[in-house]
Amino acid sequence: MVSWKGIYFILTLFWGSFFGSIFMLSPFLPLMFVNPSWYRWINNRLVATWLTLPVALLETMFGVKVIITGDAFVPGERSVIIMNHRTRMDWMFLWNCLMRYSYLRLEKICLKASLKGVPGFGWAMQAAAYIFIHRKWKDDKSHFEDMIDYFCDIHEPLQLLIFPEGTDLTENSKSRSNAFAEKNGLQKYEYVLHPRTTGFTFVVDRLREGKNLDAVHDITVAYPHNIPQSEKHLLQGDFPREIHFHVHRYPIDTLPTSKEDLQLWCHKRWEEKEERLRSFYQGEKNFYFTGQSVIPPCKSELRVLVVKFTVLDPVQPCNVPTHIFVQSC
Repeated sequence: MVSWKGIYFILTLFWGSFFGSIFMLSPFLPLMFVNPSWYRWINNRLVATWLTLPVALLETMFGVKVIITGDAFVPGERSVIIMNHRTRMDWMFLWNCLMRYSYLRLEKICLKASLKGVPGFGWAMQAAAYIFIHRKWKDDKSHFEDMIDYFCDIHEPLQLLIFPEGTDLTENSKSRSNAFAEKNGLQKYEYVLHPRTTGFTFVVDRLREGKNLDAVHDITVAYPHNIPQSEKHLLQGDFPREIHFHVHRYPIDTLPTSKEDLQLWCHKRWEEKEERLRSFYQGEKNFYFTGQSVIPPCKSELRVLVVKFTVLDPVQPCNVPTHIFVQSC
């Protein structure tokens, strides 16, 4: 059943993205043709301002608790982020992590192409230079090339979020993954799907060639209590009580250089995720068993709290000066 919390959350984000796209982002469109570097510099910071809104709503109004363990981010570094795709909303929940441990303005996301045309949300994602894919390599390769070369050419650092599994974990997707595993003599997974490595290896190689990559962040996400699988659950007010992120940072010089070895490297990370998540869900439902404690954030909780309450101002989505509070997020 639809709840007032869900309606409030969706409508607030919709109107924020709708009017933000029109009044904050579109006035700078001409600059894209005059000076692409300045256009991206400004847009990234405006988008980062807006991204603090869902973070503030989730934590301040709906009580979502976020716990991050493992390796620390190096603020401002250029990376590829690979993460298991437990729900359709993992990419949005990751903002709660990046707001504290990195910079929201650096993150770009690979998302399915159908989201591109959604009014408000889709416009903002296009302005943010997210990469929209059809999940068919013959259709996506040239677009990946263009987008990655664009960031390399304008010397803009980025943290590109990729879901190698290609879709979220459901009974149907797990069944397809297990059929693939059986056909190819691979282990069947319970907590993750077998990754598709073509896009991952291409992105890493292309960014490495463009000297725009410092590390790969391997993030494992888990939900110890309720698991809101889709937008429908959020609309019903079913927000996650807790979200756990476990981070492994791999400097680029530690990664294999050949395509085949890089594919094997990615598969190895997913084998580890399966074991890590099994220990998580069958144990005490935290990642403390890894021996790595909660990461100290690069931004103080007081500062994060100030940002969250600032963006809850109902006129914030169109309030450009508010950005001075969150320009480093």
